[in-house]
Amino acid sequence: MPIIHDPMLIPASSGTIYPEPFRSGLDGRLKRKLTDTLGLNQFGVNLTTLEPGARSSHRHWHAIEDECIYVLSGELTLVLDDGEHTLRPSMVVGFPAGDKNGHCLINHGQVVATYLEIGTRSPTDDVDYPDIDMKAEKRDGKYLFLHKNGEPYK
Repeated sequence: MPIIHDPMLIPASSGTIYPEPFRSGLDGRLKRKLTDTLGLNQFGVNLTTLEPGARSSHRHWHAIEDECIYVLSGELTLVLDDGEHTLRPSMVVGFPAGDKNGHCLINHGQVVATYLEIGTRSPTDDVDYPDIDMKAEKRDGKYLFLHKNGEPYK
């Protein structure tokens, strides 16, 4: 059984798989893939940090995958259809599959915020980004990003 003694020593990934012009604004997000390190593949857990001013993603919702966020440190702003909500350490929020209330996190604070990002690892999913001209289709574990009219991004 693998044990991670210090998850902050796991190499962090930065950047995004979003196509241009939607890559901007996601600097300052670092993900450490805990479940990959542990050899687990039925669900995913990332230890994610957001620098001040950074955001987790563009607001989105998943058709098939559930997501859950557990705040460890710092303060985050959760953006939903009905506006912004403050999340503090020990707060948990869930996003059930198919709930069309898009979400994202923004660090408006002055210190780094850290949280666990937990989700389903379905090989197939559809993701909608309600605020921008983008949607994603996940097939066989790979994402294809499309305009809302179905035309692929180059």
